[in-house]
Amino acid sequence: MSYKKIEVRDIEGSDEYYVGTCTHVNESKEIDICSEIRNGWFKKMYERGLRIKVALLDGDRVGFIYVLPIEISPWGPLGEDLMFIPCLVSEEGDKGVGKALIDSAEKAAKEQGKKGVITRAYFSDFFFMPGEFFEKVGFKVLKSRVLEDGLTEALMCKVFDGDVGEVDFLEGNYEYEPVEGKVVIDLFWNTFCQTSVIEANRVKKIADGYGERVLLNEYRIDDRDDLIEHGIYRGIFVNGEEISWGYEAPEEGIREAIEKEIRRV
Repeated sequence: MSYKKIEVRDIEGSDEYYVGTCTHVNESKEIDICSEIRNGWFKKMYERGLRIKVALLDGDRVGFIYVLPIEISPWGPLGEDLMFIPCLVSEEGDKGVGKALIDSAEKAAKEQGKKGVITRAYFSDFFFMPGEFFEKVGFKVLKSRVLEDGLTEALMCKVFDGDVGEVDFLEGNYEYEPVEGKVVIDLFWNTFCQTSVIEANRVKKIADGYGERVLLNEYRIDDRDDLIEHGIYRGIFVNGEEISWGYEAPEEGIREAIEKEIRRV
């Protein structure tokens, strides 16, 4: 099968559902609600420099990329005068879609006068934001670290001109404050990430069902100052212990963690 030239365009109204659901169109009401929340945030952030580019092959949507000033990124990292790519989605494997989206992100960064484009990528044969791909399109590793699961996380950058200055990973700054007789849930979430929005909605609904037995502290990390203060862009802590699954925290898992602490308390 031969394809026409790849087209990359700024997001249009007809693309919002596709992008807002992260390609999971018509899968669930939960995802659809999340899409509405995210698209509202995207529109607000557009005035502050967020750009979303959508890729098409033969008129069909096959991927997209987000790029935004690092100073407003709810995912980190720390730095200045750079554009950050939090996610790149391509449904067409190695047909050049990813490279075309990266080119569009670089163009957007240059239009805003930035020093370069930075992303947080992963090595060790990981599917999400693979470091090997970014190396192929000209990104260089600035810093790296090995995570608890053995995965290598790297800050990778393509510099346009000169020095990008100091860049760094976020470092978590979490302190659990117990409350006698209650299960304390500390919820950190951001509006950008679909996974974060969905599990935040689940946590809030489930915690509400326990009434006064549970105290929910909610930290919506969309504000850069809050992000830097806490260093956590997504997290669920139940009486000081983090619970996570990588994907959206399942309702049964959230309930199990709460019930365990209720019995202990």
